[in-house]
Amino acid sequence: MSPVVLEPPASVAAAPVKPPVSVAVAASAGNPFNLKLQSAIVAGNIPQIVTYAISHALSKGTSDIHIEPEEKTVRIRYRVDGVLQHIIEYPLNIHPAVTSRIKIMSNLKIDEQRIPQDGRTQVTTDEGRNIDLRVSSLPTVNGEKIVMRLQDKTQSIPDLPALGMDGTNLQKMEGFLALPNGIILVTGPTGSGKTNTLYSALARLNEVGVNIMTFEDPVEYQMDGLNQSQVKPEIKYDFALGLRTALRQDPDIIMVGEIRDQETIEIAVRAALTGHLVLSTIHTNSAVSTLVRITDMGVKPFLITSSIRGIIAQRLVRKVCTFCREAFTPDPAVAEDIKKELQGVPAKDLDPALLQNLQLFRGKGCDHCTGGYKGRLGIFEILEMERGVAELVLKNASDEELMEQAKKSGMITLKQDGLLKALKGLTTLEEVYRTIQ
Repeated sequence: MSPVVLEPPASVAAAPVKPPVSVAVAASAGNPFNLKLQSAIVAGNIPQIVTYAISHALSKGTSDIHIEPEEKTVRIRYRVDGVLQHIIEYPLNIHPAVTSRIKIMSNLKIDEQRIPQDGRTQVTTDEGRNIDLRVSSLPTVNGEKIVMRLQDKTQSIPDLPALGMDGTNLQKMEGFLALPNGIILVTGPTGSGKTNTLYSALARLNEVGVNIMTFEDPVEYQMDGLNQSQVKPEIKYDFALGLRTALRQDPDIIMVGEIRDQETIEIAVRAALTGHLVLSTIHTNSAVSTLVRITDMGVKPFLITSSIRGIIAQRLVRKVCTFCREAFTPDPAVAEDIKKELQGVPAKDLDPALLQNLQLFRGKGCDHCTGGYKGRLGIFEILEMERGVAELVLKNASDEELMEQAKKSGMITLKQDGLLKALKGLTTLEEVYRTIQ
């Protein structure tokens, strides 16, 4: 698959489709790609519309581009820091040409508009950034909706502290990675940064004397030193088959993109019990509920306690802009709720001065950010399989009992970690509650 070079196309590259003059452009000023995108829409230059939409998205740190046909116009929205933002609109009559251009780039069938399609391509910007573009088309009543996911392959993988892991949580995670065998699970909803956490962990484990194998869908980052394989369920090459194959490849560490079924978790348990370190993700709401989920998948409690070493639940919250951040004193009732929620947090993670002079932070909004926020960081909840938790698992205890024991053993909950970061001025209280609810 040869990469597409994102350069301004020549005026003869395609016959422009003229939009109606009455169409209003709804983009904000200030970004040079905004003006170029507006001009391309007014001129009806299809290749330039696609080119500048992608370039504009990259300049804003966008993860996904949504191109959505409505009754009278087509709107483009960008997902920036996890939140969709309306960017611009273009006339409905040029939408078929835009979708065809994107489909040609990603090797999709341009004459098939009745069923969803998935494709991918690589693009290179004029600045030399290599972008992996995953494209999904979906037929709607107003036309085909296109979603493009952007993955910047030139970005370096951040270390665990850069993701937001610190204090007791970082110490526990480093302890897990030092283990010779066992299962480490990362859990959370889609888009919560699970893959980044796994890659940050693998970057620490990646050494010449270690055989690391990964099975992913898709391979999001390519790392030297790792044996990375992309599963293909359509030909029955799934995570379970990958895991079985890995055990015959003399591995030390295995990373599985996701544990989805009983067969995969059973093979992972077997790998852990035979001396391998296994890292994977699973979809649950919290670290404690993961134990119940695995039990429901048919794994016997004694195998859970002897194979699973740690479970990391996480979410992503938006960071307060450091350029326009301001401190304020919350209402007394809010302050009391925060103090009550943080009871039991280990002393090394909670500076008493933060509670004595309790302040929160917010962004006023400036040219450097979007609504007072810029970038994201993780909040974490790390459950360690210590003796008290293991005994409750063997007794088939409830979520509530497991959570109570985990707190007694020093686990910081997602909400507590979020509140700690809010007190330190890294995020806002509104972000914490928006993400945890």
